[in-house]
Amino acid sequence: MQGPLSDILVVDLSRALAGPHATMMLGDLGARVVKVEAPGHGDDTRGWGPPFVTPPESSGGGERESTYFLSANRNKESIALDLKDDADREVLLGLVDRADVLVENFRTGVLDRLGLGLDALMERNPRLVALSITGFGHDGPEGGRAGYDQIAQGEAGLMSLTGSGPEDPQRVGVPIGDLLAGMYGAYGVLAALHERAGTGRGQVVRTSLLSAVVGVHAFQGTRWTVAGEVGRAQGNHHPSIAPYGLFRCADGAVQISVGSEALWARFCAAFDLDPTQSGLATNPERVAHREQTIALVEAAFASWEAEALLARLAEVGIPAGKVRTLDEVYAWDQTASQGLLVDVEHATLGPLTLPGPPLRFFGGDGAERTPRGHRPPPTLDQHGADLRAWVGES
Repeated sequence: MQGPLSDILVVDLSRALAGPHATMMLGDLGARVVKVEAPGHGDDTRGWGPPFVTPPESSGGGERESTYFLSANRNKESIALDLKDDADREVLLGLVDRADVLVENFRTGVLDRLGLGLDALMERNPRLVALSITGFGHDGPEGGRAGYDQIAQGEAGLMSLTGSGPEDPQRVGVPIGDLLAGMYGAYGVLAALHERAGTGRGQVVRTSLLSAVVGVHAFQGTRWTVAGEVGRAQGNHHPSIAPYGLFRCADGAVQISVGSEALWARFCAAFDLDPTQSGLATNPERVAHREQTIALVEAAFASWEAEALLARLAEVGIPAGKVRTLDEVYAWDQTASQGLLVDVEHATLGPLTLPGPPLRFFGGDGAERTPRGHRPPPTLDQHGADLRAWVGES
């Protein structure tokens, strides 16, 4: 597989989701990613289900596969190594000696107790860029604390902003803390690789689930640090823009975003409303009178069916959309047009369609240069023999 990182070797000691998501991102860009797993059971996510998928009888057997594992491990090779076994540790060290990047998300101190601390590994390979991901940070009063996504979503304030109201905190429907930590981690790795090109030396990049969630507080963060206001969950309507959210119509609901006064005037003209009426003439007024604004919009939509309403909104230039289920998203031709589905041939499951990477690359001539030919997620130790041989020969 070619790509911007096709000359980079990544040794992935991580498991679950934050680290594997980071290494999958690097693999999507063409890096060679070697996933080191525990013998016998492998990455914890291999056991997370249902749903599981069983190989077809015609494939000659094989273990059932977790769809959770499949979601985070495309474009990787797998080798099973016992980090407490001397021979396996030597194989790992051989990989580290050749690696550009190492990724780990062990609890603080675990690698040191195994004699594989990052300082020692970087002494062996001074060009190594090491990404270390924890739950709440590597230091500080709670630096050694274990981190799991939903706990981090709560501790980092995200759940207090999500839900129907202040008394209904909700987690985001995907493990967003893990995913964001992986994304920030991959971003840090790329910065460190760029710096290494000039200095010749690697470095340690650290992030955490706490850091990643705080890093996306955006306007809710400055709402507190600057204005002294504590944001609270308020359902499907924006706290600073109105009307912006989910609005009922005759046979369901649609979402609209009226993000400027020009759009408000256009919206009102399209639905025979007065844009200058008392209390609703400006965005700050509409935010202050949110319930009145919602009632006004839903009254205007009451006789419209969703599809006709979306067509009307598009006609007059109001940003709008529906709420799709995931099966609808993956059947949508716009999703396919963006390369967000990739077909792979799994070692035991056969042909699979996976969610694809969210980046595309184009040359100055306009020709697309997005990496193609993705690897399927590996079975446990699928590449172990080849990797052991390669380390032994090198």
